[in-house]
Amino acid sequence: MTRANKIWPMLCLALAACASAAAAETTRYVALVDGGKRAGHQVVTHGDDGTISVDFRFKDNGRGPELQERYTLAPDGTYLTYSVQGTSTFGAPVQETFRRDGDRALWKTTSDQGAIAADGTQLYVPLGGTPASFSVAMGALARDDDGALSLLPHGTLRMRDVAEVEIRVDGEQRTVQLVALTGLGLTPTFAWATTGPRPRLFAYIIPGYVQLIEEGWERSAGALEVRQKQAEEEDLADLQQALAHPLEGSLLINNARVYDSEHATLGPVSDVLVSGGRILEVVADPGQGPANRSPSEAGREAGSILEAGGRTLLPGLFDSHAHLGPWEGGLHLAAGVTTVRDMGNDNATLQQLMRQGAAGELMIPRVVAAGFIEGESDFSARNGFVVATLEEAKEAVDWYAANGYPQVKIYNSFPRDILPATIDYAHEKGLRVSGHVPAFMRAEEVVELGFDELQHINQLLLNFFVTPETDTRTLERFYLVAKQTAGLDLTSPEVRDFIALLAERDVVVDPTLATFEFLHQRDGELSPIVAPVAAHLPPGIQRSRRAAELAIPDDATEALYDRSFAKLVEFTGLMHDAGVTIVAGTDELAGFTLQRELELYVQAGMTPGEALRTATWNAAEVAGVLGDRGAIAPGMRADLILVDGDPTADIAAIRNVATVLKGDTLYYPSEIYEALGVTPFAKPVKASAREDAPKKDRERLDDESRPLPGWMYG
Repeated sequence: MTRANKIWPMLCLALAACASAAAAETTRYVALVDGGKRAGHQVVTHGDDGTISVDFRFKDNGRGPELQERYTLAPDGTYLTYSVQGTSTFGAPVQETFRRDGDRALWKTTSDQGAIAADGTQLYVPLGGTPASFSVAMGALARDDDGALSLLPHGTLRMRDVAEVEIRVDGEQRTVQLVALTGLGLTPTFAWATTGPRPRLFAYIIPGYVQLIEEGWERSAGALEVRQKQAEEEDLADLQQALAHPLEGSLLINNARVYDSEHATLGPVSDVLVSGGRILEVVADPGQGPANRSPSEAGREAGSILEAGGRTLLPGLFDSHAHLGPWEGGLHLAAGVTTVRDMGNDNATLQQLMRQGAAGELMIPRVVAAGFIEGESDFSARNGFVVATLEEAKEAVDWYAANGYPQVKIYNSFPRDILPATIDYAHEKGLRVSGHVPAFMRAEEVVELGFDELQHINQLLLNFFVTPETDTRTLERFYLVAKQTAGLDLTSPEVRDFIALLAERDVVVDPTLATFEFLHQRDGELSPIVAPVAAHLPPGIQRSRRAAELAIPDDATEALYDRSFAKLVEFTGLMHDAGVTIVAGTDELAGFTLQRELELYVQAGMTPGEALRTATWNAAEVAGVLGDRGAIAPGMRADLILVDGDPTADIAAIRNVATVLKGDTLYYPSEIYEALGVTPFAKPVKASAREDAPKKDRERLDDESRPLPGWMYG
């Protein structure tokens, strides 16, 4: 899995579906990854009869959607009719229709259908649309003086101008504009549009990953990406300024139940004193209740106090499998995630994010980076370094070692013949080795060769199903596990011996179980990741999360895949029982997926306290930062979260994060969620200045006047 996992589905949620002209014409786009490698195309054709068709194909990392759209537009620029068919990123069928019949709007997809009253200008939002989707929205919004567009089935879309740039290729000049659309997703979506009274999509860029741009203008994509990153950084800085609450002086967290991450237990009511981003003192008094306790001597001198009222205080959580983007930081922090381990990214993009985060310019967790190394093939994921020789692999290892990466991650197409020498070289350089199992190999083989860690539960189970001819760079790495795990005897010597080998070699496992719930989610069913919190999420997010990702054609297949997923959970419990170190990672929707991951660990047989250990002590130890964070003790970073409830008794309480302290900065999840359109899960517990503190300090902590940036409203 990589960060591309949800790109196109998320895009289709946030937008409408393509172009806006009447004359017969064709506009071609190319999709570029890895600094210019073609990974797909989009062809938009306007017929003489007013019908617009879109042919879209994108393939990266052995997967991607193939879609055919056809639609007509009403005079106001919105859809009159619409249809799309094809396959999704993971091979699920896409079949969707819409029509506007006077004051009625009717639609049908593989996951929902409806008929509602439609009044005036309203734009339907396809679930399975193409990334050319911006043009209809842009054209319809340009007709509206208010800059707002009512959406079907629900929502409001807004567009604001961000920047205007002149580009030139081979003597031809064009002016394009960067716009930001808000109103459906949790964060703004940026796109490049043509100028004029009827703008359309010119380029869609995900910095560090993909550039979809009008054919012939590929050489301008780099400059547009640089300008877009600058604009996004300005918005993100505004968000950090509005939602971060810097501490000055020391803070006493009074009357908190402190979670002991080493022993996976909840300790007595305690006081925790922090200053300068570090924990100075933890004073426990098991003989007294919160009503009878008083701060320690040092605590009496604290400049401010946060009264925990017996709530649970935990070390900041780790997400041990993320592919960090700049807009995900708020969701991570609101869920109590103060550190992520990035498991593969564009190197320049990640380095910049880490610098900006360390400088306090962005609202993101701390980052522990894993260096991504892939082999060259038609299926390659184009992150990090893509190598063909041992010399190139060593150069990649050297770069990661020089830049402070504690480990490297091997990926699907890595050349088998140079794998042993690469593992040995990384170990010589002091780096751990983790990753996927390269194609035509089994997990047992890479463990024998010296892998320190394995990513994803499917990579482990494939060990029992692949043959020397199985190409796991294709979607087979998902479908094979879905089809065959149900029939695997987990008590067999083969399974027991493999788990014993993992324990004997101290191999860490990062299962990302919650991510793989897509293996058995059928169309119309809410994703288990968001099902427990659906009422808190915007309607558009809820709707998009009812679409299946794998092809599940009938009830019998669904039952088979259900049994397979249940065994993935059971297998994780068997590893834990055997002493295999588990770390909680996600590779999916930030924040919410980690909460679901921990629930699945409890389902696998861990106690809630043990599940929390996978996202605190275990994660910090594996990442090599246990002396710095992952526990609540003097000298540790003051990365702390206050939870309303006791997640060591009920793991679901981990969603009720009231306060987050990241070093010397307080965040209140309720504020972050409200800014992103999410209904909060817990009331904030705020720090207040001591009564005898200087007036300026009391005013600073009590200040509620900092407004959100205007683009966050609506």
